[in-house]
Amino acid sequence: LLLARAKDAEQAGAVGAQTGGRVGFFLHTEDFAADHARMRAAGVRFLEEPRHEAYGSVAVFEDLYGNRWDLLQPAG
Repeated sequence: LLLARAKDAEQAGAVGAQTGGRVGFFLHTEDFAADHARMRAAGVRFLEEPRHEAYGSVAVFEDLYGNRWDLLQPAG
């Protein structure tokens, strides 16, 4: 995954807000419980408790710059 670096102050001011407060990135896993526990232990800030939806297990977390991600294990 390669993210472009902000090239000026205007772009830097938008970092973390590019998606209007919504999840913009998805990190798929094959072992949700283990990866969630490992990420929490490493200090990753989760914005909600894990939930189980028809499409799979998911929890929203923020990266160092405020971008929101889904940790997602698809159902099935």
